[in-house]
Amino acid sequence: MTIHHHPSDELLLDYASGALGEAWSLAVATHLSLCPGCRSTIDHLEAIGAGLLDAADPAPLSDKTFELIMDRLENESEDLTDSAPPAPAVPVHPSANGLPQPLRRYAENDRGEIPWQRLGLGASQCLLTTSEDGVTARLLRIPAGRPVPEHTHGGLELTLVLSGAFSDSVGRYGAGDFQEADENLEHQPHAESGADCICLAVTDAPLRFKSLAARIVQPFLGI
Repeated sequence: MTIHHHPSDELLLDYASGALGEAWSLAVATHLSLCPGCRSTIDHLEAIGAGLLDAADPAPLSDKTFELIMDRLENESEDLTDSAPPAPAVPVHPSANGLPQPLRRYAENDRGEIPWQRLGLGASQCLLTTSEDGVTARLLRIPAGRPVPEHTHGGLELTLVLSGAFSDSVGRYGAGDFQEADENLEHQPHAESGADCICLAVTDAPLRFKSLAARIVQPFLGI
């Protein structure tokens, strides 16, 4: 796998520092599971962060600080486990559906299947449940050779190609490639022939479709 498009340095820094929410972290973690170069960058950023902490002057703590920390950990341990960003760690073999490890527990059911929902014109989606309000994560399957309706964005959209490929006004995106799109990008991704294009997409606002027909059905599709 040759990856040409990667998360921005700013996004990787936010991930390394724990500043990203669960859905955004899922997109970055899945890319990291596929990309040795970005995993190396994350290791470097985390090493810098650790060095800065070691170099910081210690601050005086009150006598009750330890008790307060232990009480908070005890009360919030379950929440921390549920909302922690997926760890990229090391690459692993994909599942039978071709999903990298970070995605499996989000997208696969108990039988190891992806519960696809039809969107029309051969396209399908699988909505992923996260704890992040106002942000939507989904798998999208675009039929080979078919385009997505032309659109702009009401906010940020992260797209990670898992299999197949698409092309738009920015370039070509194959397996492992990562695209960051905002309100300044107007494009019409077109899946290449030969194989369906399956992507992980994370958005914090509805897409802004140019086509009237797409805008009419948009409320029913939730895109």
